[in-house]
Amino acid sequence: MRAAVLVIDVQKDFFTHELLVKQRGAFVNYINDLVRIARAKKYPVVWVRTEFRQDMTDAFRHFRKQGTPICVAGSDGAKLLEELAAEPSDAVLVKKRYSAFFQTELDYMLKNWSVTHLILAGIYTHACVRTTAIDSYQRDYDVILARDCVASNDLEHHNDTWRYMDGKIVTGMSNKEIKSFSKEEMI
Repeated sequence: MRAAVLVIDVQKDFFTHELLVKQRGAFVNYINDLVRIARAKKYPVVWVRTEFRQDMTDAFRHFRKQGTPICVAGSDGAKLLEELAAEPSDAVLVKKRYSAFFQTELDYMLKNWSVTHLILAGIYTHACVRTTAIDSYQRDYDVILARDCVASNDLEHHNDTWRYMDGKIVTGMSNKEIKSFSKEEMI
């Protein structure tokens, strides 16, 4: 068994919603704790970021229709939150859609590292985290959703996503459980 940690979209532009602003400090602490656990276990850490061109021609249809640039390449808003414990040796993956697998090299990277288990963290639970979890499951990875390390600006959809996925597509675990987990604990 070999695991990797994917931290999805913990970027400045996504932390403007009031709910996420309130959670930011605790959320970042949990993410950093998960990253420390991963490094102690020698798991690769992948920081997944959404990034679009300045003219937004490569963005989601609804972003293009809004006309408000978000996560523009090279902008401050496209950067990871500065308090995250990212290191130069970590992998960084740029995506253009919800799933970290969609038109990226992620599957190739994971297979190259002989990864069998993915530990997912990040925002938004109901969108990018969910689609990455489903795509992971469809590629036969065992998927752990880090309970302490996922958040959303929409609590109703966050909770619906947990009900839909936990015990079926993912195994929800706290950082404490992840620290001591073995493959026998998977669904």
